[in-house]
Amino acid sequence: MRSTGLDFRATREQLCGKDSPIGVTLRLSYDGEEARGEFTPGELHQSAGNMVHRGILWILLDEITGGAVRCCGVDSVTVESRVRFRRPAWVGEPIHLSARVTRMTRRLIQAEGVLAREDGTVTAEGSLLFHILRKSQKTVLWDMDGVIADSALLHFAAWQEAFARVKARYTRDDFTRLFGSRDDYTVREILGAGVGEQEIGRIIKDKEAHFRARAKGNIKPFKGAIGLLDSIRKGNFRQALVSSAPWEDIDLVLSELGIADRFDCAVSGQEVALSKPHPRIYLLAAERLGVEEPRNCIVIEDSPLGVRAAKAAGMRCLAVTNTHPRQALGEADRVIDSLEELDLLQLITQV
Repeated sequence: MRSTGLDFRATREQLCGKDSPIGVTLRLSYDGEEARGEFTPGELHQSAGNMVHRGILWILLDEITGGAVRCCGVDSVTVESRVRFRRPAWVGEPIHLSARVTRMTRRLIQAEGVLAREDGTVTAEGSLLFHILRKSQKTVLWDMDGVIADSALLHFAAWQEAFARVKARYTRDDFTRLFGSRDDYTVREILGAGVGEQEIGRIIKDKEAHFRARAKGNIKPFKGAIGLLDSIRKGNFRQALVSSAPWEDIDLVLSELGIADRFDCAVSGQEVALSKPHPRIYLLAAERLGVEEPRNCIVIEDSPLGVRAAKAAGMRCLAVTNTHPRQALGEADRVIDSLEELDLLQLITQV
């Protein structure tokens, strides 16, 4: 009989920690109904005869059902588990994990989990009960243009027209550098600090009129954005729209995309004294949502200025390369090329 001497008096950190040689760190996904994952056990996970230790299988069931429970917008702890070991699982062979929540009350959540081999043979299944500690503190703050709304070219054309009227040069590089900032910040950057407030106001009014005329009927969402918004809302997580744009733009985009009801609140750049990269706009959104610790906020951004604002606010930041290259977004905690790359569970556990 072969044994590694695996001792299940070990701590949870030893068994689940990402740096542990016997850890069962998982990359899980969630489709809105079911959590899924995959784990390939190694020699350190075996008991005898090349079989995976049943304690490891229990941990896998606890992790996958816990993942499904997290997507209900609560923090919880396991209080009861009923596990049936049906067939052996073998070292070196992938184990497929799946789980879904089957019952939820004010204090308790029940989830059912299944572990299966590649051919679908069930190796273990369990029903686990979780005690709800509190509503999850995780909160998602969304930038609008360049993250949800594919509107960059519309804004660029509107700025070019507005600056052309005052015979000012406005290039694609200028737009890339300043996209995500408030309108008055953009005007001062192009015309210099000496430009008067009335002139700034006239240029902004002109630009916004051009933008709204172009945008009506032409705003499209980026792939993955609406699905993730819906998943966050279904999971009862708080989320806010946080945009440097004026209210008229925000109302237009929300109306065009039909997503106003997805947000618990919205914040406009008109409500703060300083533009991104100053963090005030994100801190204001957190205050309105009653978030006590900024670190519990996940900001979704597309611009370097926005990323800088989120990090200055003490928040986590996911950047998507819709309008800027990956190397320009390096200050973010994670950079992806499309919101289609992640789901709710990945968002709240991997950013």
